[in-house]
Amino acid sequence: MSDFKQNYFQKRTKDKGPRSNNRIFSPEVQVIANDGENLGILNTTEAIAKAKNQGLDLIEIAPNANPPVCKIMDMGKYKYDAQKKANLAKKKQKIISLKEIKMRPVTETHDYEFKVKNAKKFIAKGDKVKFTIRFKGRELQHSHLGNELMSKIKEDMKDIGKVEMHPKFDGKQMIMVIQPL
Repeated sequence: MSDFKQNYFQKRTKDKGPRSNNRIFSPEVQVIANDGENLGILNTTEAIAKAKNQGLDLIEIAPNANPPVCKIMDMGKYKYDAQKKANLAKKKQKIISLKEIKMRPVTETHDYEFKVKNAKKFIAKGDKVKFTIRFKGRELQHSHLGNELMSKIKEDMKDIGKVEMHPKFDGKQMIMVIQPL
């Protein structure tokens, strides 16, 4: 394959992370030394030379400032620290999922108790629970049974969760969402 085709079909990827050294296009930059000392506004080539003398890189920290702020530091260490921060932030975030429990208006007491017990487990874990009561055929004429079942669920769940979305009809089903306290 010719050199042209190889270059033409290569995937073009944008460089990730901040610009460093020769990728900084601004003619002059505000430079901060490795120890945190402000060196003032320098010519970009002069700042890159200063960083190279110390065996470090010139990294653009604030590209939108006027002039851009750059710091003299090791690029590998900078990327490592940024990755550590991202991992720590990802570790700390709490993912709340929505669990759904489906019932019918004629659900027997044992099945009801079993499903409410499972819902309490989900809420204790920190998840939201969506109760769905599906009506079939003529059961739609007896929507008061669904309302009674939803109020019973609210009463049983009030010590562990609170109602986020009150019961409402959505087609042939009634929906209610309960979240942890």
